Amino acid sequence: MNQLPRLDDFPCRSYDKLRYGDTDRQGHVNNAVFATFLETGRVEMIFAANEPLLEDGFSFVVAKLEINYLAEILWPGTVDIGTRIVKVGRSSVTMQQAVFQNGVCCASAETVVVHFDQSTRRSHAFSDAQRVRLLGADADEPVAATDAL
Repeated sequence: MNQLPRLDDFPCRSYDKLRYGDTDRQGHVNNAVFATFLETGRVEMIFAANEPLLEDGFSFVVAKLEINYLAEILWPGTVDIGTRIVKVGRSSVTMQQAVFQNGVCCASAETVVVHFDQSTRRSHAFSDAQRVRLLGADADEPVAATDAL
C-alpha cells in the first residue's frame, strides 16, 4: 500500500473495543495488541458462521504478519479493522489489513495464512469450492489466483 488506506477501501470491516489492559507504560495501546486487532479482522473475513470455509481436521496458520505502525492508539475507545484478500495461492491467502481509530489509519499490515492439515502438520491445497469462496470474498476488487504456496 503506497498511500494510507481508508476504511472504505476494505470490503470486510470489523471493530474491537479497547481494554485498559491493552495499554503500556507510554499510555497508548501496546504494539503487540495490534496483532490481536488484525486477528479479529482475519477471523471475520474467513470464518463466516453460516458458510464455514474449513472442514474438520483443518485450520489456518499465520505464515507472515508484517505490520506498519503509523499512529498511536489511545484508550478508551474502539478501533475499526479493514480486511481484504489480495491473493489466493495453492494453500495460502494473502490479505491486506488496516487498523483505524476515529477515522485515522494507525497501522497497515500484510498477512499470509496457510491452509493447514492438522493430522499431517503440513500445508494443504484448497479445494475448488474453497478457492471459489476465497476468490469471491472481495467483490470490490479482483483477486490474484496463483499456484504458489
